[in-house]
Amino acid sequence: MKNCPLRSSVIGSYPFPSWLEFASQHLAVFGRSDVSEIQNDAVIAAVHDQVEAGLDVITDGEQTRLDFNLSFYGYIKGIELESVSPRKFGPPAHDQRGKHAITGELVAPRGLGVVEEFKRLQRLAPRGAATLKASVPGPYTLSGRLLPNAQYADRWAVTEALLPIVRKELEDLVAAGCAEISVDEPSMSCYAYKEDPRRFVDIFNRTVETVYGKTRLCTHLCFGNFKGRAIGPRQIAPMFPAFLDFKADEMHVEMASREFAEIELIAQIVRRMDAAVGIVDVKSYYVETPENVADRVRLCLKHAPADRLVFAPDCGLSQTARWAAQPKLRNMVAGIRQVKKELGL
Repeated sequence: MKNCPLRSSVIGSYPFPSWLEFASQHLAVFGRSDVSEIQNDAVIAAVHDQVEAGLDVITDGEQTRLDFNLSFYGYIKGIELESVSPRKFGPPAHDQRGKHAITGELVAPRGLGVVEEFKRLQRLAPRGAATLKASVPGPYTLSGRLLPNAQYADRWAVTEALLPIVRKELEDLVAAGCAEISVDEPSMSCYAYKEDPRRFVDIFNRTVETVYGKTRLCTHLCFGNFKGRAIGPRQIAPMFPAFLDFKADEMHVEMASREFAEIELIAQIVRRMDAAVGIVDVKSYYVETPENVADRVRLCLKHAPADRLVFAPDCGLSQTARWAAQPKLRNMVAGIRQVKKELGL
């Protein structure tokens, strides 16, 4: 699918307002209608910030994924949701996220909830303001918080069980009219250095095979961002050339937090698909100026043509305070527009 030149986008998540953080930690005190109102208001706030920034592509900010009971694992039967974190204290790291025991066959008869999220976004977003994008975790990433058992012997087996569930969610999103879907597989890019990357390509392509060509498919190569911390070696090279065989229209690469190391590799991406470049750093509270962004856009143009470039934050903004996320998005769009004006676009 053809892309407009120097498009501005986001990965998916956006910071929770403080009142949403509070509500998500005290869901038991709210009624069903209260929770619905909270979800609507949170999406309205996230959409407002993105539209006000002038983005070409917006999401619901993943605002309604309040808690595991209301996110993906809450939709999957055959698991025990009483999750215990291996470590609760000390510096933040990924081992402070709990894992769920598998107790039976993994099925999701109600889907994963993303179609409902997208329909809410359709209702609440200003008409024609921007392209609406939905994000879905891929099966390998989704498998990471489930503990293998006798029925599913290892992570690969868990992934295979989840693959048709994710594929069905993608099919339902397309049927609902979603024009852009990000299939997020950050675990693949975190572990590509020690696993066969071609195996990841096979999993990704089988996940999207029934919707490829029917919607704009994006994917996000991420090194981890829980509490702003990476988990894998922050190098793209180990993923290439294998990951270039992903069936996708757009591949996002984290660049700003790495001072644009390996920027030359986007030249390889644009031979196959559009390159979405992370151009503002979600792990830093330095707010990039429009001039900073414009310089980075010009750097990218040395390696890829304008009609193959998309710009976004390095990762989702959920781990970045809203007071910084707002100006980062505004300045990102302003810097892109500055270069577009220079080019007469």
